[in-house]
Amino acid sequence: MLCATLVALPAPAVAAPEPAPPRSEPLLAGYPVRETVWVDTGLDGDGNGTTDRVAVDIARPRTDAPAPVIMDASPYYSCCGRGNESELKTYDEQGRPEGFPLFYDNYFVPRGYATVLVDLAGTNRSQGCADVGGPSDVTSARAVIDWLNGRAAGYDAATGGAEVGAGWATGDVGMIGKSYDGTIANGVAATGVEGLRTIVPIGAISSWYDYYRSDGVSFGANPSGLADTVEEGGRPGCEPVKQRLDEGAPASGDVTGLWTERDHAAGAGNVRASVFAVHGLNDLNVKTVQFGQWWDALARHDVRRKVWLSQTGHVDPFDFRRAEWVEVLHRWFDHELLGLDNGIDTEPAASVERAPDEWSDEPGWAGESAEATALHPVPGPAEGLGGISAAPAPPGARTAFTDDPRQDEHDWARHPDAASPARALFTSAPLAQDLRLAGTGSISVTASPATSSAHLSALLVDYGPATTRDHLGDGEGIRTLDSESCWGESREGDDACYRDTEATTTDVDYQVLSRGWADLANHASLSAETPLEPGTSYEMTFRLATTDHVIPAGHRLGLIIGGTDSAFIVAPDEPGRVELGLAGTSASLPVVGGPAAAAEAGLFAPAEGTAGVRPDRLPARPLVRLNGDGFAR
Repeated sequence: MLCATLVALPAPAVAAPEPAPPRSEPLLAGYPVRETVWVDTGLDGDGNGTTDRVAVDIARPRTDAPAPVIMDASPYYSCCGRGNESELKTYDEQGRPEGFPLFYDNYFVPRGYATVLVDLAGTNRSQGCADVGGPSDVTSARAVIDWLNGRAAGYDAATGGAEVGAGWATGDVGMIGKSYDGTIANGVAATGVEGLRTIVPIGAISSWYDYYRSDGVSFGANPSGLADTVEEGGRPGCEPVKQRLDEGAPASGDVTGLWTERDHAAGAGNVRASVFAVHGLNDLNVKTVQFGQWWDALARHDVRRKVWLSQTGHVDPFDFRRAEWVEVLHRWFDHELLGLDNGIDTEPAASVERAPDEWSDEPGWAGESAEATALHPVPGPAEGLGGISAAPAPPGARTAFTDDPRQDEHDWARHPDAASPARALFTSAPLAQDLRLAGTGSISVTASPATSSAHLSALLVDYGPATTRDHLGDGEGIRTLDSESCWGESREGDDACYRDTEATTTDVDYQVLSRGWADLANHASLSAETPLEPGTSYEMTFRLATTDHVIPAGHRLGLIIGGTDSAFIVAPDEPGRVELGLAGTSASLPVVGGPAAAAEAGLFAPAEGTAGVRPDRLPARPLVRLNGDGFAR
C-alpha cells in the first residue's frame, strides 16, 4: 500500500495594503446650528457716528468639538447671487439664515467644518458702504477672522444686542471664493492676519487698477458703478464714498493713490496663508495678468502655493471639473485646516488644461521657470505685414497702421496673410516642433503718432487649426445641463444638488493667447501723462497678459500691434496713424526652455516674403527715451 505524505507549504507573502490617507468623513449628520452674528469692523464708512457691523451667517456642526472655518466673504449675496445658478442667501420667518449659496455648508459641515458667509460692508444685511477693494471691503472680512480668534467683538443684533463669542471655532480659517469673493481673500491674506491658514482665490483680482485700467488706458468703467450695484441702488451716507471712488479713478488711466491702495499683489510679502489659485486662461473679465502678477509675487516670497489653469473663461472649477474639484478641495482643506497628513502637499502643484477636459499635471507651474525670450518684428513685402526674427530689424526700418476704433482683435487676427491699414502683423514660419509659452510677457515699442494722442494694443496669436473650449460662447466654455448631482446633505430650504455641466467646444483657425494695452502718453510714467508731439517717436514698454499655451508644430506665431481694440479699451481723443520704428520694437515672451527652445522650434526661421527694406529710403525721427517709473510696478 502506498502512503502519501502531505506537506504544508508556506503561503506566498502578500504585501499589506497601503493605509488610506487620513480624511474627514461625513459623521455629523443632522441639522446644523445656523445663526447670524454682527461683527464690529471699527470703521464708520457711512459717517453716521457709529462703527459699522457686518453680518456673518454661520452654519456649524452641533457638537462640542471646535471647528475650523471655511469662509466666503462676498458683496453678492442679495444683489447678484453666487455660483452658476446665481443662488442668494435666504432666511426664515425669524430672520435666521436658511439657504446658503454654494455647496460648502452641505458638504463640509457634516465633516466637522463650519461655513461662514460674510456680507461685505454696504451689502445685504451689513452696515456701512461698499468701497470696491478698499479698506472697508478688506476690513469686513479681516474683522471676522479677528472675531473667530477672540480679537474683535461680535453681537447677536445689528444694533445693540448682547456680545457673542466664537468659542465653537478653532480660529483656523480658509477663505474661498470666485471673482470679487476671491479678490477679498487675496486682500485679506495680504494683510498677514493671524488665523488665516489658506486661501482659494478663483478667477480673482490681485490689483483693482488692472481690472479697470491697463498701463494708462481705461476699460471704460469705474468702481463707483460696481459699488452702486452691490449696494442695490445706493445707501444713505454712501454718496461721498462713491465720489471719492470717481475722483480717485480718473478716466485718463493714470495710477493714483486709490489704485495703489487696492494693489493686493504689493502686499504678497505679508502673506502667511497657503494659496490654491484657480484661473481661466481665457478669462476676459478678470484677465489673466491678475493671476500672473499675484503668482509671481507669491513665488518671490516663497509662499506655499498650488494652481489650476483651465481653458475656460470666468468659470468656477465646480462647473468645469466638478468631481475632481470637490475631491481636491476636500483634501486641501483637510491638510491646511485640520492638519491631516494626506500627501496633497507632495502631489503635483500645477494642473493645466491643454485641450477640452484634458489636463496635464506638473510638479510646479512652468511659468516660474520659463525664460524671457526676445522676439523682433521685421518688415515684409507690404506695409503692416512682416516676420519674426531673433535679431532687431535694420536701423530705420518702419511700418505703420491707422487706428480704427470700430475694429477689435478678431478683425485684426483674421486673414493673417493680407495687409490691413488698421494693424501691423508679424508672423513666424510654421514651427518645426511644439513651443510652450508660460508666464507674463511684455512688448516694447518705438512709436510715432501723427496726432496728439495714441492708444496701443498688442496680441500674441497661435495660427493653426484647433478644437478648444468655446470661451467666447454664452457659458464661457461650459453648457448647463438639465440633470443634477448632489454634493453633501440637503435640508429644507437648502438644496445640495446642482445642475450638471459639460464642456462646449469650437473649431478655430487661430487663438489669441495674450493681450496688452497702453496709452502712449504714459510712456514716461503711469502716474502722469505726458503730452505727445505729433511726428515725435516715443519708447514704451507694456505688459502682455499671462498665458500658458503650447503652440503645436506646423502652427505659426503671430504678433499684432494696433490701436484701439474696441472690445476692451476706450479710444484716444484723436485716433490716427501711428508709425512703428521696428529696430526699437520687440516682445519679451516667457518661453519654456528659453531662446534655445524657440530656435529649435523654428520660431526665428525666415518666413516667406519678409525680406528687409532699404534703410536709406526711410526717414529718421527724433526719439524720446523711456524714463520715470515706466510700467515697472
